[in-house]
Amino acid sequence: MSIRPILLAFGLGLGLALGGCYRPHGAAMPYTGQPYTYYSTDMKPKNFRLLDVRTDDVVFSMDIPVGTQLTVQFLNGEGDDLVYTPDLMLYQVFDLGTTTGKLRSSMSVPDAGSRRIEVSLRPGPEYLTPLPDRELRTDELEDRPAWWTPEGGDLPDENVGLSSYHN
Repeated sequence: MSIRPILLAFGLGLGLALGGCYRPHGAAMPYTGQPYTYYSTDMKPKNFRLLDVRTDDVVFSMDIPVGTQLTVQFLNGEGDDLVYTPDLMLYQVFDLGTTTGKLRSSMSVPDAGSRRIEVSLRPGPEYLTPLPDRELRTDELEDRPAWWTPEGGDLPDENVGLSSYHN
């Protein structure tokens, strides 16, 4: 049995698996037209704008929420107007760190030679809005685990992990 078909199948599988990954600087195997991801963090909150350079009109604008990422991909020739908006932009906002997923939103946009992407930073830091059902952290002595008190106590089970007590 030849090893060549096995290597070819492995390479094809690897290419399919990594080709759709979302990263800030492209996928593991970068190519023109791949999805591109813009992260927005508390210290670097970002705005995304897509402009038509022929008219300087803003075609699409988004203040990327802190703690999320905007992933965009352009499909050439898939737009609804052959002259003004011949390309299709697929986009989706994901939780920060998401590396795969379906781009569920789309809109027709100018072609690559007629569009410009501007990414800018908002004044920061910006902080995530806390979830309403989160556990509140208090500094009251009676709310601390026994092993945190001056009297001391048994440490938690090793499988629990100490980080769960720092909420």
